[in-house]
This record gives sequence, C-alpha cells and structure tokens, in this order.
Amino acid sequence: MNKGTVKFYNELRGFGFIKEESSTKEYFVHSSGLKDQIAENNEVTFDLEQGKRGLNAVNVKLA
Repeated sequence: MNKGTVKFYNELRGFGFIKEESSTKEYFVHSSGLKDQIAENNEVTFDLEQGKRGLNAVNVKLA
C-alpha cells in the first residue's frame, strides 16, 4: 500500500493525479479506482496497477 496526496482531481470528468509521498512520482487515478470520495490535497493510500499508459492508482482510500 502506497501513501500520497491528491494533487489534482476533476470530479466531473472522473480523473486526477496522486503524488506519491516517498518519491516525486505522480500516478493517474480514475474514478473507477476509488474506494472513497477524494478531493485535492486529501491524504490517501493506494495500490498501483499497470494501465495502457503506465501505472495507475487503484483501491484509493482516504488515509
């Protein structure tokens, strides 16, 4: 389980980006990968899954 902060999330379009706590990496997150409602600057935990364009955050929960 990774930890990070929601850098950007557009609720209307259903996607955003999460910045990982332990590095400078950012991961795409889609609304289908959410377990809880999220908003910008929320602290979250997440898993990573290979997507079509790289790693995606999935199983995203509020920390």
